[in-house]
Amino acid sequence: MSEADVNAAEAQIGKALEPEPDAKYLVNEQDLAQLEKVFQYHEPKAGQRERYEALRSFARGLAYRTLAWCPPSRERSLAMTKAEEMVMWANAAIARNE
Repeated sequence: MSEADVNAAEAQIGKALEPEPDAKYLVNEQDLAQLEKVFQYHEPKAGQRERYEALRSFARGLAYRTLAWCPPSRERSLAMTKAEEMVMWANAAIARNE
């Protein structure tokens, strides 16, 4: 990504954070800090990749057993989705809070 692209993206971000004329609620500094934490790229730190892999491996085993032991159904689909969500949120906890 070129410097011009980065500058253009930053300008769009700044514009997006300007108060909306028809906003019903005030977006405070704490909200903005949370947005920055949630939506920024989190470069993996030492030891994190291994934990991400371990969590994915654990969830893969759970998902396999779910497919093997549960009949095809809406409930099984939901269980698979929740396993995916578990990995996503666990990884997010590591990435965002360390």
